Amino acid sequence: MTVLAGIGFTAPWVLLGLLTLPILWLILRAVPPAPIRRLFPAVTLLLGLKDDESVSDRTPWWLLLLRMLAAAAIIIGLAGPVLNPSRDETGTGPLLLVLDASWAGAARWPATLDQIDTQLSEAGRAGRTVAILRLTEPETPVFQAAEAWRGRLPGLTPNPWQPNADQVAQTIAALNAVDGGFDTHWFSDRLDYADHAELVSSLQARGDVTVYQAASRPVAIRPAAYQDGLIQLTVQRAGPGPEDRVTVLAQGRDPAGTARVLHSVDLTFEAGETTAQIELALPSELRARITRFEIQGQRSAGAVTLTDDSLRRREVALIAGTLNREGLELLSPLHYLTQVLVPTADFVDGGLLEVLPANPDVIVLSDVAQMSEPEEAALIEWVEQGGLLLRFAGPRMAASDLGRDTEDTLLPARLRSGGRSVGGAMSWGEAKTLAPFPESSPFFGLDIPKDVVVSTQVMAQPDPNLADRVIASLSDGTPLVTRKALGLGQVVLFHVTADAEWSSLPLSGLFVEMLDRLAVASAAKSRQESQLQGTTWEPVQIMDGFGALSDAGTLAGVDGVQLISGRIGPDLRPGLYESGKQKLALNVVSEETELRPVTWPANVPIKGQEVSTETPLGGLLLSLALILLTVDVVASLALSGRLGLARTAAAAMAAFLLVPDVQAQTPEDTEFALAATHELVLAHVLTGETQVDDIAEAGLRGLAQTLFFRTSVEPADPIGVDLERDELAFFPLLYWPITPNQPQPSAEAYIKLNAYLRSGGMILFDTRDADIAGFGASSPNGRKLQQLAGPLNIPALEPIPRDHVLTRTFYLLQDFPGRYSGAEVWVEAAPGDAEQIEGMPFRNLNDNVTPVVIGGNDWAGAWAVDRNGQALLPVGRGYAGERQRELANRFGVNLVMHVLTGNYKSDQVHVPALLDRLGQ
Repeated sequence: MTVLAGIGFTAPWVLLGLLTLPILWLILRAVPPAPIRRLFPAVTLLLGLKDDESVSDRTPWWLLLLRMLAAAAIIIGLAGPVLNPSRDETGTGPLLLVLDASWAGAARWPATLDQIDTQLSEAGRAGRTVAILRLTEPETPVFQAAEAWRGRLPGLTPNPWQPNADQVAQTIAALNAVDGGFDTHWFSDRLDYADHAELVSSLQARGDVTVYQAASRPVAIRPAAYQDGLIQLTVQRAGPGPEDRVTVLAQGRDPAGTARVLHSVDLTFEAGETTAQIELALPSELRARITRFEIQGQRSAGAVTLTDDSLRRREVALIAGTLNREGLELLSPLHYLTQVLVPTADFVDGGLLEVLPANPDVIVLSDVAQMSEPEEAALIEWVEQGGLLLRFAGPRMAASDLGRDTEDTLLPARLRSGGRSVGGAMSWGEAKTLAPFPESSPFFGLDIPKDVVVSTQVMAQPDPNLADRVIASLSDGTPLVTRKALGLGQVVLFHVTADAEWSSLPLSGLFVEMLDRLAVASAAKSRQESQLQGTTWEPVQIMDGFGALSDAGTLAGVDGVQLISGRIGPDLRPGLYESGKQKLALNVVSEETELRPVTWPANVPIKGQEVSTETPLGGLLLSLALILLTVDVVASLALSGRLGLARTAAAAMAAFLLVPDVQAQTPEDTEFALAATHELVLAHVLTGETQVDDIAEAGLRGLAQTLFFRTSVEPADPIGVDLERDELAFFPLLYWPITPNQPQPSAEAYIKLNAYLRSGGMILFDTRDADIAGFGASSPNGRKLQQLAGPLNIPALEPIPRDHVLTRTFYLLQDFPGRYSGAEVWVEAAPGDAEQIEGMPFRNLNDNVTPVVIGGNDWAGAWAVDRNGQALLPVGRGYAGERQRELANRFGVNLVMHVLTGNYKSDQVHVPALLDRLGQ
C-alpha cells in the first residue's frame, strides 16, 4: 500500500489518470469555430427582434468545475484510498499468524482479533496467502487466501490453559511438515512457557519473525485458602513493576438466590513485587455463599478462582449414646459441642439412619460404643463418600470391647480395655497437660493454654500405624486425638469425653479452634493423591478462556489423581467436579503457578497491539462522483431550457437523499436474504434473553446435524429472526421459545406472522415448562404464550392424535419428549367428518401442514449441541436419558419432514409399508 498525505492507496497507479484532467478541461471548453459572415439584405428584416432564450456559446465555468470534480472523484475512488492505513511493511510470500491463545491474552482478545483482521486485509491486498496457528490447539498450518480466514475470526477464542511442552513439540512437528518458507507474526500473551525458545528458533529458520504484544502485564489470582479462620487471597503479576492496585470481587448468591457481588477488597502490589496478599475475616454464612473470586476488570480464566466445599457453612449431626439401646438420640453430653458449633454450622436432627439421607458434612458420635449392623454399614458408606466422622470417648466406650482384638472400621486406632484415670483421689499420678502439636497435625500452630488438663482418657493400643494417626497427644506421649482416612472421608477420635467430665478441654478456647480446624480447614486440605486413588470425578461446569462457566454436558469423568497432579489442557479442563456429594474446584492457576514474563531474542522486533482502524474511502468517493454527475445532467438540462427550476430542485433533492438511503439499507437486507435462501435454513425467534437465544440456536444446530446424517435434508446453520425487522417467508419452520419477559410484537410483526402462517409456514411454540406445569396458563410461560398467540390466526387445536401424520412422517412415534416428557403436544384439530376407512391404520387427517405445534418439553434443550457436536444440556439419567434425547431428535426429524412434505405420508401408497412395520 502506498501512503500519500496520510492516506493509503491500494492501486496508486490509477492516480495517473489525474494527469488527464487538464486535457479534459480543454476539450470541454472547446467551442466550434466562428461562422463566416455574409451580407444578405433580407437579414435587415430581423433587426430588433429579441430571443427570450439564449444559449451560451461556452460551457459555464462552474459546470466545468463540477465535471472535473466528478472525474477526479472517480479516479481517486478507483485508486482504493484508505484512511488510517497500516504502516507495517506488507512483505511478500506466505504469512503465518501465531497466537498463544491462552487465558493470559483473553483480556485483550477483541483488540487482538481487530489487529489480525487488519493484517489479513493488508495480506489480501498484497496477494499473500495466510495461515493461522493457535499454540494451545496446534494443527498443521494450511495457507489460504486472506479473505477465507476473515470469516473464521469470530470462531477463534482463547483456551483456559497455556501451551505446554507437548503442544510446542506438536507445533514444531507441524511446521516441519510445511514446504517452503514464510514470515511469522506472533501475537504473544507475554508469558513464558516450556520450550518457547526452541519454537522461536524453528520459526526464524523459515523466515522473519515479528512479535505483537500488549504493554500491560497479565495478572492472576491463586486459589483462596482458608486458615486460622481467615480467607487468604494472593494475586500475582508477570514480572516486577511499579506500585499498582487491583480489586478482587467475591461473588456468590444472596439468600434469594440472585447472583451478586458479596464483598470486594483492594490489594496493592508494592513497587518491585510480583505478588499481593490479603486476609479476609468474613462471617461463616457469607463465606459459605461465595462461589468465586475474580479480579475486577480482568476478563480471563486466570483472573478467576472457583471455590468448592472448603468455604461453605457445614451441616453437622450430633448424636450421643444412651443407657437404653433402643435408639440413638441427641442428649445433654453434647451441650458443649452445640455451643461451640452454633456460630459456624447448621444442625441436622434425628437418629443415625434418619440423618444419613440428609448427607451432613460432619457426624459427631459422643460415647457411642455399639451400633446395629444396618447403622454401621450405612455410616461406613457415608464416610467413604467423603464424610467426616468425629467420635468422642466416654464411659460406655471404655467399658465396651469396641476395637479391642481387631481394629474397628469406624475407629482410627485399637483401644485398650477400660480407661486410664490420672490425677484423681485413687490415682498415683497427676492430671496431664497437652504436648505441642506436630507439624503434620491440622492443629499445628495453635496455642495450648496451661490450664487445659486431662484426668481420664481411653488408651490406644500400640500399633505400627498408630504414630502416623496421632494428631494430638498428652505430655507423656499418650494419644489424645487420632485420625485415619476411610475412602474419601475421615474418622477422628477424641480419646476424652465431649463434656468436662474427663478433661477441661471442652471448657477452653482451644477446643473451639480444634473443632474449627477439623470441620472446616482440614477437610479442604486433606485431599491427597492417595485418597483420590481409584475415584472418578464428573465435571459439572467447565470454564472457558474468558473465565465464564458453562454446563459440562457429556464430558467424560476424570480420575481423581489427575485432579491433583494432572496438567490442565484439552483433556483436563478447569471447572467444578463432583464425586458423590463432594465438589472440587480445578482452577487455571494453582498454588505452585508462577507467572514468568517471556523474553525474546534481540533480533526479533517487538511491536505493540495498538490498532488503527482502516477506513476505505473508495465507496464514498464513487458515490460522490455519481451525485456530481447526476447534478451535471440536471444542470445541463436546465441550461438548455428543457427543465424547469422546480424540476431541477426536485431532481437534486432526490439525488442527495435517495442515493444514501439505498446505500444504507439495501446491503443489510440483501445479506440476510442471501443467508436465509442459499440453503435450507431453520430459524428461531429472538427473545432478547441471551441464554435462551443461545440454547435455541444450539438446538436447531443439533437438529440440523441430525437431519444431515439421517435424511437427505442438509440444512445450513440456523438463523435468529427479529420479528420486527426480518422477512419470515424464507424459513419453513420457526422455533419460538417462550419466556415470561419477552416483549410483545408490534401490529406490523403480527401481520407478517399471520401472512407466514397462511403461506404454509409452521411455528413451534415451546413454553419449556413441562417440568413444572402442563400446557396452559398455569405457569408464567403459559400465560405469556396466551398473550403472544392471541393476535395470531390460529385454527382450533387438539392434542396430537395417535394417527396424526407427525407420528409417521419419518419415524414411527407415539411420544414427543424433549428435555422433559409427559406434557401434551397440540396441533391443528382434525376435521369433524374425518373417519377411519376400513382396513386403514389411520384416518385421512390434516390434508395440509399444521400451522402451529405447541408444547412445553424444551425440545431445543434436548437437541442443543456445541460446535463439536457434543450435547450441551443433560437429559434424564443414564440410558433412559439418552433414550429420551434420541426420541426428541426423532420428533425434530418428523417435524421438519412434515413441514417439507406435507401430507405425503398420508397417501395410500404407503399403507402396505406402514402395515408391515406396524406388524399388522
